[in-house]
Order: sequence, then C-alpha cells, then structure tokens
Amino acid sequence: MKKIIVLVVTVLGFVACSTVPISGRKRINILSDGQVLPASFAQYKGFLEKNKLSNNKVMGNQIKEVGTNISGAVDRFMRANNMNSEADSYQWEFNLIEDKTVNAWCMPGGKVIFYTGIMPVCANENGVAAVMGHEVAHAFAKHGQERMTSSYGQQVGGLLVSLGTSKKDPKTQQIWNTAFGIGSGLGMLKFSRVHEQEADRLGLVFMLMAGYEGTEAAEVWVRMSKLSKDKSQPEILSTHPSNTSRIEDLRSYLPTAKKHAAQFNVAGSSVLKK
Repeated sequence: MKKIIVLVVTVLGFVACSTVPISGRKRINILSDGQVLPASFAQYKGFLEKNKLSNNKVMGNQIKEVGTNISGAVDRFMRANNMNSEADSYQWEFNLIEDKTVNAWCMPGGKVIFYTGIMPVCANENGVAAVMGHEVAHAFAKHGQERMTSSYGQQVGGLLVSLGTSKKDPKTQQIWNTAFGIGSGLGMLKFSRVHEQEADRLGLVFMLMAGYEGTEAAEVWVRMSKLSKDKSQPEILSTHPSNTSRIEDLRSYLPTAKKHAAQFNVAGSSVLKK
C-alpha cells in the first residue's frame, strides 16, 4: 500500500510540475482550471450577494481602473508568451466592499475584492496598484490551486505516517504523528510565505508594466507596519513574511523588477497608463 501511494504521488508530481513565469519557481498543481474556476466564480458571486459594495464612486472607480490596467498588462504578457488559452480562462473583476477590514484578496480566475479599510494604507493610486499587483499575481501564479494540491499532499503524508507506524506501540505512534503535524504545519506556513513573497515580486513587475511607480510598493508596507505597530507574531509562525522583510525585499528587488518589466512589456508603451 505504501509503495502504491508513493508511486502515485511521484507520478502526479512529475506530470503536474510546471514553472511560474517570470519568477521561474517550480510548482506542482494537479488541479485544472476547469476543476477550480467554476467554483471560484460561484463563490465570488455569492460573496457579492452577501456583502455591500462601497458607495464611494471615486474609490470604486479607482479600483476598477487600476485593476483593468494591471490585468491588461498581465493579459498582454500571457498572449505574447503563447499562453492564450490560459489568458482566456481569466474573468477579471474588481470590486470595493464597504468594510473596515484592512484587506484585499483575489480568487483563482481573477476575481478581486478590496475592502474600504485598506484604502488609507494604499493612500494613493500607486499604492492601490501595488496591492492590486500583489493580488493579481496570486491568480497569475495559481497559488490557490497550488495550495489545494499541497493540502492533498498533506493528507497523503499523514496516511503514510499512519501506515508506517501501524505496528509500533501507541507512544511511538503519538510521537510520530505529533512530529508530522508540527512539521507539516510549519512547512505549509513556509509554503504560504513563499507565495506571498512571489506575489510581492510579481506584483511589483506587473504594476511597473502597467506604468505605475514601483517605489510605492514598499511604502504600502511601511504604512501597514505603522498601522500594526509591528505587533506581528514571529515570521516562522506566520503565513506572511514580516512587514520588515517585505519592505526590505521589495526595495532590493525593485531594480530587477524594472528589468523584467522592460523585457516582458512587449505590448509597447503606447498602451500603458501614463
């Protein structure tokens, strides 16, 4: 039984392995867009039915304009790099919800939500672009699908530990199960932090491709840090990098992001936001 499970996991990993464009990171995803996106779009529709759109037309229109500009840059990139079918699968949509929560998110397939609570942290159009680029990057890199794939892997790992210790005494079984639970939990947290850093970096490239000022990406996290007063938990126990780590990484990555934006911005400056 163990050999069969290991063989299945190995085969799936080989078949489903791909590379995230631009970042070059290897990923494993066993879920197709056809399996994920219909449910994602339905959940997004249900969320909008249960939550109030902001009445602030200025901010709402800004979210839609910035989202359109950045998703347009991503779409041009994909079509210029033979990713037409993937580009066609996205149904970009951008909405602002009346909610004091300091948050924004993007579902697989390009459905984006900003809460009014994050707008003071964005502070300006370039700040909105920084957050938007980050959220769009999550969808572009298929982080949601990858996390779902990883959760399946965790379940298989737990089964392997149970099988491997089935003939051991109860105390030994408990030690191994506890070790697996802690190890896999921290592994998933690190996995999430990898996604967050990748989204930060890809988002920086995308906002530059769309004609926005990249230095503002780090400044968003400076403002976020002041808001939270750096009371975040240790980074090893967090799904996100610390504010300080993000600020330093975004600032150091900016020259590289500018090079990527210049290289990949194949559509020409005439279509970019001025």
